[in-house]
Amino acid sequence: MNEIAPIAFERPVRIRFAHCDPAGIVFFPQYLTLTNALVEDWFTDALGIDYAAMIGQRRIGLPIVRLECEFARPSRMGETISLSLSLTRVGQRSISIGIAGRGGDGLRFVANQVLVTTSLDTGESISIPNDIRAALARAAASSSTTAVEGPSL
Repeated sequence: MNEIAPIAFERPVRIRFAHCDPAGIVFFPQYLTLTNALVEDWFTDALGIDYAAMIGQRRIGLPIVRLECEFARPSRMGETISLSLSLTRVGQRSISIGIAGRGGDGLRFVANQVLVTTSLDTGESISIPNDIRAALARAAASSSTTAVEGPSL
C-alpha cells in the first residue's frame, strides 16, 4: 500500500458497534461513512467552508466519482483509529484526496477519492467556486500536519 503524505487534516475516530459486522470488525462500507465525515470536518474545521451551508444553502454537492480502497488489517469495536486526509490534486471541477486509517498496529486502510463539485439543483458538474478554490490552495500550500481535536464519530 502506498503511504499518503503530506497530511492536511487528521482526526481520531472511535470504532463503534454500528460500524461492525457480526464478526466484530468494521464492515468495509462503514469506512466510506467515516471518510465522508472526515471530508465534512475537513471542509468545515480546516478549510473554513461550512459544509452544511455548502450543501443546504449554496446547493453545491461534492460526490465521489472515483474510489479506490485497500484494506490492510481489521479494526475492531472500541478501538480508536486515526483518519488522515491529504489533498493530492485540484482540478477545474474536481479534487483528489487520499485518506489513510491507522491504528496502534499500523495502517488499516487507504482510500483514494476523486470528488466533483456539482450543482445540486441541476445535477451537473460545476467549476470549483472561487472561495473553495482559495481554501484548497491554502491547504495545498501548507506543508505541516494540522491535527484537529473534536468529537469522535
